[in-house]
Amino acid sequence: MTKVIAVVLTYNRRDLLKRCLDAINRQIRPCDEILVINNASTDDTIDMLENDEYHGVKVYSLKKNLGAAGGFHTGFRMAFENGADQVWMMDDDVIPEPTALQALLEADALLEEYKIKRSYLLSTAFTESGEVTNTPIISDGLNKVGYMKWPSLLQHGLVPVGSATFVSILVPRQTLEAYGLPIAEMFIWGEDAEFTLRITREYPGYVVGNSKVAHIRYGSAKLNIIAEDNQARVSYYKNYVRNNVYLARRYKGKSRVCSVVLRNSLLICRLLMMGRFRKAYVVFSGLIQSAWFRPAAKAVDGDYDYSHLSISISGEASRSSLAGDNLEANQLGEALSYMRHQQYCTK
Repeated sequence: MTKVIAVVLTYNRRDLLKRCLDAINRQIRPCDEILVINNASTDDTIDMLENDEYHGVKVYSLKKNLGAAGGFHTGFRMAFENGADQVWMMDDDVIPEPTALQALLEADALLEEYKIKRSYLLSTAFTESGEVTNTPIISDGLNKVGYMKWPSLLQHGLVPVGSATFVSILVPRQTLEAYGLPIAEMFIWGEDAEFTLRITREYPGYVVGNSKVAHIRYGSAKLNIIAEDNQARVSYYKNYVRNNVYLARRYKGKSRVCSVVLRNSLLICRLLMMGRFRKAYVVFSGLIQSAWFRPAAKAVDGDYDYSHLSISISGEASRSSLAGDNLEANQLGEALSYMRHQQYCTK
């Protein structure tokens, strides 16, 4: 039987995390395990997870906030180390319908029956008001007579896609083995686009119409530094600018790089004219950083720094962290290897 591990990345959103976990626990095809990647939350997230309601959830707590990219990097790796055949990844603001996972697995089985290779499967995401959100980019693959072949599986509610977000994405173990992990150095904004572009170079992903989730986003519009009113988020836009230049350089070519640089240069001028000097500096910083930003993807079974990670099992009376202040990184790695060995021996 396929082992599906759900992974939820969370940061200071206790109430949303609770809604997400409750929805995962209501799946008609239950997950085999649930992992929570706690990205150094400072609220009472851990206290909530200690409730018996979430008994058995594995909580991986990072000692510092590694951003969404670092969190997803850790999440995929930990699910892989726990023996996942399929990793069901999402943020804490994703609320899957009860049939979401079953629909993904049924689509996977159908594609397997048709001998169609796929790099990942994706749920269809909606806002709370019912508007489509996080729309993936349709694959531009051609069929034997030279036409785009994306309509070929419409009768099954499946469309081949390339770039997508981590809003309820199901990634096979083989994909992680072949293409590695999301790039942690991207920190925030763009790590999901880079990962899905990388893994679909040979075979597309598929968005599944019957798998539905709600995505409860901060605000309702796309990222826009001019309209951004959350001062804590403004500084993050340098990552957005830097990562977009990186994506253009790696996947789109020189003309797209020039277009992205020009667009952001004009944005700087506009912000200066508006008197938004801090925001202009943030965009400028992103452009400067992009000149030497060339991170490489890491293998899923490669080296990993366990020293910033602690592990606990929620709902247990005696929580014990595997990463105490005096525990060296290699000791934690040995502890995790032992856990995996014990798990496999008891299957």
